[in-house]
Amino acid sequence: MSVKPRQISQVRDQSASWPSADGYTYLLDINILLALLDPMHAFHEAAHGWFQREKNLRWATCPLTQNGVARIASQPKYSNSPGGAGVVADALSELCALAGHQFWADDASLLDETCFVHSKLVSARVTDAYLLALAVKHGGKLATFDKRLVADAVHGGEAALHVIG
Repeated sequence: MSVKPRQISQVRDQSASWPSADGYTYLLDINILLALLDPMHAFHEAAHGWFQREKNLRWATCPLTQNGVARIASQPKYSNSPGGAGVVADALSELCALAGHQFWADDASLLDETCFVHSKLVSARVTDAYLLALAVKHGGKLATFDKRLVADAVHGGEAALHVIG
């Protein structure tokens, strides 16, 4: 696993704190973070391409996405595991040090019916729905490769979903 911060930062003006071109901050899901960090990931090029094309990108991570990356990438069964969770945390720290990053607290609740439409939640997609609700709560968008995400399980989810690719 190798972060390429120099490549990413070369396309960015790191001296400013700016709004994204469309005014949103994008919460990157676990798969996008893995793809940015892992040069062997199936979506590595797509993730880097999107990340570099989005001028002045404001982007976010949260405890759930950071922990998810560490949990998955540090598993010995992960095809390109760099080692333990500490090594993954170091790589993720380097990525999060890039311009435009924000850290969002996990401050939404699955039990909050003002956020979620419980009848539309799909058990295999609860984490995705949670991340989408977190993006809505923070006035941002969830960036994902997942075309199967059930956006209508979250109030305002359709407008806050940004599928890459």
